[in-house]
Amino acid sequence: MGTTAKEEMARFWEKNTKSNRPLSPHVTIYKWSLPMAMSITHRGTGVALSLGVSLFGVAALLLPEQFPHYLAMVKSLSLGPALIYSAKFALAFPFSYHTWNGVRHLV
Repeated sequence: MGTTAKEEMARFWEKNTKSNRPLSPHVTIYKWSLPMAMSITHRGTGVALSLGVSLFGVAALLLPEQFPHYLAMVKSLSLGPALIYSAKFALAFPFSYHTWNGVRHLV
């Protein structure tokens, strides 16, 4: 006759308790490697891109004015070139990294 799921779980936890092993390893015990960092960055840029596109779409639907109005408003702020280039990099990096890392994965 077979055992119940409750009995199996009790046996599993009893065995784990007797062995004094940790339940799962923590991230701090792993040695960081380039593929691990690239994978995490790829996921992060994917999340950032999907959030950015979603927020841009919602803003396009809900804001009362058209895009040229908001573009003129940003231009009227007279932001310095360092801030402009930093913002351009912040927009271009996730897109280019995620695209080229995806191509690398496919190859």
